[in-house]
Amino acid sequence: MHSPSLHHVLVAVMALDRSRQFYRDVIELEEIDRPTFPYPGAWFKFGNGLHLHLVVRSDATMRGDKPIDAYDVHFAMRVRSYRETLASLRSKGFREDALEDDRHRMILRPDSVTGFPQIYILDPDRNIVEFNCETLD
Repeated sequence: MHSPSLHHVLVAVMALDRSRQFYRDVIELEEIDRPTFPYPGAWFKFGNGLHLHLVVRSDATMRGDKPIDAYDVHFAMRVRSYRETLASLRSKGFREDALEDDRHRMILRPDSVTGFPQIYILDPDRNIVEFNCETLD
């Protein structure tokens, strides 16, 4: 193998319409055509051409009702502005002061040791999504 690059991330979901709406309306990804597989799912495209593949699997490994945890399995999306992303998520009902088990809870790390501001949220199936921000402004 010579310099492999990431092509897609697959996320298992329980309810396709609910997850499709989340990734389209909250995360604001573009849905793209998907081959006719023998199971339900949807494909989305990130701005850099990478894909997110949703697949409905009742027997998939799921996080269950665990609260949000930035150190659990997750995927990260690179976005430009921490403040713009935070405002967008707040306008869609996400809150940093929500109860620990609330699906709309956010974990905010404006001064992350990584050197990049970070925001963590949950999708409808409690998969963890990170926003890795280029700038704080």
